[in-house]
Parts: sequence; C-alpha cells; structure tokens
Amino acid sequence: MASYILRRVLVTLPVMAIVALFVFSLLYIAPGDPAAVIAGDQASPADVERIRQSLGLDQPFLVQFGGWCWRILHLDLGTSIFTNLPVTSMIAQRIEPTLSLMMLTLALTLVIAVPLGVIAAWKAGSWIDRSIMAFAVSAFSLPVFVVGYVLAYVFALELDWLPVQGYTPFSEGVWPWLQNLILPSVALGSVYIALIARITRASMLEVLQQDYVRTARAKGLGQRDVLFIHALKNAAVPIVTVIGIGVALLIGGAVVTESVFAIPGLGRLTVDAILRRDYPVIQGIVLMFSFLYTLVNLMVDVTYTLLDPRIRY
Repeated sequence: MASYILRRVLVTLPVMAIVALFVFSLLYIAPGDPAAVIAGDQASPADVERIRQSLGLDQPFLVQFGGWCWRILHLDLGTSIFTNLPVTSMIAQRIEPTLSLMMLTLALTLVIAVPLGVIAAWKAGSWIDRSIMAFAVSAFSLPVFVVGYVLAYVFALELDWLPVQGYTPFSEGVWPWLQNLILPSVALGSVYIALIARITRASMLEVLQQDYVRTARAKGLGQRDVLFIHALKNAAVPIVTVIGIGVALLIGGAVVTESVFAIPGLGRLTVDAILRRDYPVIQGIVLMFSFLYTLVNLMVDVTYTLLDPRIRY
C-alpha cells in the first residue's frame, strides 16, 4: 500500500508543475498589458516601461516562470497590484468562509445524497425511486444562483428564519456560524446531491444483482445490513470517484454562491480580482484551488485501496 501511495504522489508532482505553468501563463493569455493596467490611462509610455521593468515583465518567459516558482516554494505568491498587500495574507483572510462553506456542503451532500441513492436502488421502479430521480433531475438542471435566490427569498425574506447574507466566524459560536451557512450550503449542494444520488443508485443497482448479495439475503441478514454493509461498500468506488470529481463543482459553485449571499470568501475575492485584473491575486487563488483539487484526487486514489484491496497491486 505504501508503494501505491508513493506512486500516486510522484504522479501528482508533474501534474502540479503543469498546473503552475498554466496559471503563470494566465498573465500572457489574458488580453492587455498588466503594466499598462497598473499605470492607468494617464500614464506615459515611459511610466509603463518602468513598471514593466520593476515587475520583471521585460525578462524572458522562462526566467520569469522560474523566479515565480522559486517564490512559490517559499510560500510567496506575490503582491496585489491594487491593495499592495501580500497575496498570501489576502487568501489567509478569506479562506475560512470558503472552506467552511465547502466542508459543510460536502457533509450535507454525503448525509443526504448517499441514503437517497441507496433507497432509490432498493425501491427501483417504485414511486419512491421515481420521486427521488425526479428531484435529482430537477436539482441538477437548476443553476446554483437560481436555487440560491429562491432559498434566500423564501427562508430569509419571507419566513425570516435565517440571515440572507454575510458570514459569522466559527470562533463566535457554532449556531451563528451555521445560520449564515445553511442556505448557501443547500444552494451549492443541490447539484452535488443530485449527481451523487444518481451515481449511487446506478452503482447500487449493479451490485444488488450480484450473487454475494443474494447469498447474504439467503442467510437471513436484515435489509439494512445487506444495503449499507455488503452492497454499499462494494458500490463505493464509483461513488467516491464522483465525490472527488464533484469538488470541482464545489470550487466553481463557491464563487457564484458567495456572490449571491455576500460571503466574504475566496469566491468574492476572485470575482473582485478578475474585475480589477489583479493578476497576482488571480494566479494565487487559481493555484491554491488547483492544489486543493489535486490533493482531493490524491486522497480519492488512496481511499480506493481501502475499499478495494485489488487496486493496491
């Protein structure tokens, strides 16, 4: 198992190198001259050129990329063009709301989606199965921002049960923290719940036809043991795969959700940086999200070895 994990880690390293190259290339792919953006509309060509030299933009691409990678290895993501603050500090100030939203959404999704998929497979063809799948199709079809606005209107504005926007740090209490995250988590998790529920149902339907499941039932095991111990464990590999892939949905959806509910997280910071063309901030956030996604996929690969021992070889 240790050798398998080591191989996966070694495979991850070139992936991160390619991601870093792409993120750095954003500076060149994006239209316009960053130096001209920083200098402003009234700057002279000499001012623009002076800024280019101070930022090192006049150097060859590989030289700039090598220096940027060296700074990243020292946890230096650069300095914001507009605030003149270190990008690392700006991310550290905004990371708690985003991680809280993503973790709560993930927990909510697993608690709801997996049991729904198991029940739908157990009651395949019944009205329960059709109802769950109708919900899944509907939730998967609706954009996150539409679900967010509907939830905010009903539960915040009409019923006044939950706050409509903002974020309360976890240090100020669990319930205030939860109050601000319930609606965003449900909105963000709606698509994720639908996706995992459908995959769980399809995977469980295949496993429930296997001989060992019929043998377990013939031995007199209860339905709950058959479904959640014997069948679900053997159907878990594709489910875990989709959970890992779905992290990309969470990352992309967090940007929209934080904008809808005015949560001061990395999503809002990303939108502001894009509107202002603050390239160092954009590069730092994209690189961090890419590293997070790669790390999650590495964890998924390791989880495979716990669910299916054959993968270790």
